[in-house]
Amino acid sequence: MVRVKVCGITSLEDALMAVRLGVHALGFIFAPSPRQLTPEDARKITHALPPFIQTVGVFVDEDLATIREIKTFCGLDMVQLHGEESPGFCRELMPHAIKVFHLKNEGSLSAIKPYKGLVRAVLLDTHDKEKKGGTGRCFDWNLALKVRDFGLPIILSGGLGALNIQRAITIVRPYGVDVNSGIEVNPGKKNHVLMKALMESIRMVDARELGNGW
Repeated sequence: MVRVKVCGITSLEDALMAVRLGVHALGFIFAPSPRQLTPEDARKITHALPPFIQTVGVFVDEDLATIREIKTFCGLDMVQLHGEESPGFCRELMPHAIKVFHLKNEGSLSAIKPYKGLVRAVLLDTHDKEKKGGTGRCFDWNLALKVRDFGLPIILSGGLGALNIQRAITIVRPYGVDVNSGIEVNPGKKNHVLMKALMESIRMVDARELGNGW
């Protein structure tokens, strides 16, 4: 079964709707972004969630002490690192670290291998000169297939939504998917209809692949 994370959560209403629809993890952005929220606001949401829902803090080149402080204050399960964090930096946050790689071409792949054993998973996103995430654009999924050789769980991101999620999962067969702008009314406000359509599409793939022995 593909695991689903909805990122860019800014309200309890959206968080609880995602949970009701079967989303496995929720992402809270603490880096500069239209979807950024304060640790205090994130804490209000995380403390109101039912059990067994993973909570993930998103950071970009933040210092280690601040990440740990926010993680503890908000009760986060994982941290997702979108910047230039080194393998050694990630080691300090294990077993709670997910490292993001923005794939542009095959040359982008060489940076991934040193992180094996130092992160729980790699999240593959679209390369953009200005943005560290939330681009709303897909990258070449054939690059994601090459990452499988590194033996790390893959979380696929970048321009995913109800219309392309089945194709993405069928091609890449990732451990999980991370969805943000593809299910929004505007930055930080989720479209519940699109979120429901996304989850229904994913369940269709899960059911089909389970029948095929995937």
